[in-house]
Order: sequence, then C-alpha cells, then structure tokens
Amino acid sequence: MNRENLLRKLSGRPEPFDIVVIGGGATGVGIALDASVRGLSTLLLEQSDFGKGTSSRSTKLIHGGVRYLQQGNIALVRDSLRERARLQSNAPHLVHPLPFIVPCETWWQRFMMRTGFLIYDLLAGRSEFPRARGVNSEASQKVVSTVRSERLRWGGVIYSDGQFDDSRLLIHMAMSAADHGAELLSYCRVTGLITNEGQGVSGVEFVDQETGQSYRVAAKSVINATGPFCDAVRRMDDESAAPIIAPSQGVHIVLPREFLPGDTAVIVPKTSDGRVLFLIPWHDHVVVGTTDTPIEKATLEPTAQNAEIEFLLDTAADYLTKPPQRDDCLSVFVGVRPLVNSPAGSGGDTKSLSRDHTILISRNGLITITGGKWTTVRKMAEDCVDQAIEFAQLRANSRSTIGLKLHGASDAKDATVYGTDAVKIQKLIDASPELGARLHPALPIRAAEVVWAVRSEMARTIDDVLARRTRALFLNRGAAEESAPEVARLMAGELKKDNAWQTQQLSDFAAIARHFEMPAA
Repeated sequence: MNRENLLRKLSGRPEPFDIVVIGGGATGVGIALDASVRGLSTLLLEQSDFGKGTSSRSTKLIHGGVRYLQQGNIALVRDSLRERARLQSNAPHLVHPLPFIVPCETWWQRFMMRTGFLIYDLLAGRSEFPRARGVNSEASQKVVSTVRSERLRWGGVIYSDGQFDDSRLLIHMAMSAADHGAELLSYCRVTGLITNEGQGVSGVEFVDQETGQSYRVAAKSVINATGPFCDAVRRMDDESAAPIIAPSQGVHIVLPREFLPGDTAVIVPKTSDGRVLFLIPWHDHVVVGTTDTPIEKATLEPTAQNAEIEFLLDTAADYLTKPPQRDDCLSVFVGVRPLVNSPAGSGGDTKSLSRDHTILISRNGLITITGGKWTTVRKMAEDCVDQAIEFAQLRANSRSTIGLKLHGASDAKDATVYGTDAVKIQKLIDASPELGARLHPALPIRAAEVVWAVRSEMARTIDDVLARRTRALFLNRGAAEESAPEVARLMAGELKKDNAWQTQQLSDFAAIARHFEMPAA
C-alpha cells in the first residue's frame, strides 16, 4: 500500500496485467481481491480515495434484506444471508451481529412479523446470528426505553442482522488484495481506454491526480466497476452507449446516543413512502436512514435535500419519546445508489443479470459490473472475475474467497476496527507517547491512527483520514473540522509537505465538510 513505489513499478512494467479494474469502491476492491487470490496480476485505479463514494455511505448493515422478503424475493434473501455469514466469519473484527426490534402496535402485525422472521431465520440456515423471538410490551420497553409506548402496544419482534464499518471493511479488503499481490492506486483517474484493432480494449490511460503525470497500462481484461459513474467509462469505449444507470440518493442523519441508548436497533418496516427505515446504534452514535430520491446526476459529494431531512426527522419523531430536532443532528451523509435502468438495448453489450447485479461485456470487450449491495460484494466479485477469465482466456488457480480471512481478522471480543493491526498502532504510541493523544474530546480517535493511515493505508488527504480511515466526519462534523488542523500537521510530517499544502488541505476539507452539514430549513 505504498503509492510512490507502485507508480515507480508501473513505469517500467513491460507485460500486460491480467486485469485492470477501474473503480476503488466495494465492487472494484472486491474484484481486485478475488482476482489476486486466483493468481491473476491485477491493477486497480481509483480517481479519488478508496470508498470515497457510495461504499462509505451505506446504512452500515450486512443483511439479507427485510424489504426483499416483503417483496417475496426469497432467492435474493437466501443468497444474501449466506454471504452475511461468510463476511462475519472472514472479518469478525468488523462485522458482528446486531439485535433489531420491530415495534408492533397490533396483534396481527406482531403475528405477521414473527412469521416473516421465522422464514428469514430458516433461509439463513445454520448461523452465528441469534434467532428471532417475540417480546411483550413490557420487555420491549426495557430493550428500547426511548421508543414511544404506543408503538410497542403489542410488544415487538427481535431479530438479528449484521452491522459493520463500511469504509474500514473496504480498507481491509484493499490491504488483503495487496497482501495477495494486487496493485491498488488512489487518486489515479482513468482518462481513456486503449483499443487495438481486432483485439478490442487492451489497456487504459490514466493521470496521477497528484503530479499530473500520464501513464499507459496494457491489460488482457479491463473491468469497469465505477458504480454510479459507470456510464461515463462505457462511453470511453463506445460514444453511443445507452445509459444504464438511474441514480438515486439515500440520506442518513446522525444523532447523539441519548436518542437510542441501548444496544438494540429499531426498524420501521413501512414508512409513509413505503420504505424500511432504521435507527441504529453505531460507534456510540445513532444513525437514522435512509431515503430514496431520484437525482439527475451522480457526484462524489452529494448533498441532502431539505425534504429528505424533514422526512427522517418526522419519521423518527413518530417513534421516539424525544423527537429529534435539526440542531440535534451531528452529521448528515448522503450516498448515491447505482440503480440499473434496464441493460437491454445497451449498445450491443452481452449481459449477465444476477438477482441484484448486472455484468455487461461490450463489443470491444470492456466488462462493466454495476448494481448489487455491500452484503453480496464477495459474490459479485467472484461472478465478474469468472466472466473476465472466460472472455479473456486468463489462466487462474482454483482458489476462492469464500473462507478467506481478511487482513487484520481477529475473533477477540475486545478487537477494534483495526483487528490485529491494533498492536502495530500501539507500538507507534509506545515509541512516541504523544501519538496517544486524542484528536478531539468528542471522538476516540488518537493521533497514532493518523500516522498509521498515512504509512499503511494510503491516506493522502485530511478527508481520507477523517471521513474513511476514521469515521469522524460521518459521526460528528463539527468535531472533525476542529480536528482537521492537527491531522494536517501530522500528515504533513509523514508526507513531507509544507505549510502551503496544509493550508490547501484545510480549505479542501472545509468545502467537503459543508456537504455533511444540515441544509438550511
């Protein structure tokens, strides 16, 4: 995970990579991991930071999908629950069971929910996740003391699903891919595809965003895993390619822990707009989400709309004894969903449409994968690499990621999000005790984590550290902004940057943080 070394190696590389992946979100990194485990030479290029987009802005759940069960999509729920168990086993320091309660106001609602989650548990098969159970009104009130009693008139149903830290899991997937020989580069924007007559797509051109230097890299197979931005890459291959993405955005608000002080999440199975809404304890805060609003164009820094905020606050107020106000919100984050808008008629592409993701192969051989969700990312990657191996006749081994322990995996009950790497971070503090200082009293993040992020996790900007290596910006925007000057100082020392770099970084981070603010009423 040393960016400078990797770029130097690329300059003198004569042979093509087996696979070049465009896009460093969950899908792209998952593909790089799967391909490298199978012994394929792999390069991944990301225009910004790993997980900058949708992959760091999820609802923080690894789940079968309650709403898919309501829709009768049994096969998708079964497959997702199978992948949930695998992720929990492969990254136990980052994925763990979380109890949820569905408040029930009528006997019929409780009966239907209990029946539904009986099916959910049956589809999960043998699992580390506890089975669902019904609880009466009194017991429910003890579990979620801040939920209004009328919502628990008939108690509730408690079931378990998976919770995780999305961008931390992504970084550990990236480190695992690097451990298996993949080369991953952030801040490298692909500017064009290389096409050879009769051979189709045979490489990429990209620019190092930090230096402006251009590179050309040959590849036997190129995979477009850019999520909501995949149509732009498809047009590099074919200017007439019909768009397949209809983007929508999901908004989450973050509240202080006092609004849901227990260890049990709350699920609203049907909101006024027909969606499922969650109130989830996460990193000693409460995440409330999500919305689903169509947007015209995907951006790296989407902004919440006022109507979305009001919907979340109003729905939460319907369930909580203390209605949250706008001033209570510590942060707001927005993710763009790459919803697939019928791949039919997509410029002659052949397609492989799974239950929740789509793979297209263009006439020139560009492979595009889009759709899906965090829970099934391992299977998505496996499917995509299978397609690349078949199409490009790549020679791969028979290894699989099904039981692959990710970098840092630890079963210890006190394991942090760093897993076994926590020992190395503690060694930094032992060598330099000042690195044990917290960046801000409202956050548990220590200075050593900044140094570790730069040295070992390819963090290049304040945003990389405060948004994705740690989760400060997502949890408490104000505290993150107040921490930024110290982060800039620490990073400048590691990256050998001057005061001008620090000033520019602080300006850039302030602009990004504005997207995490509560929009004007």
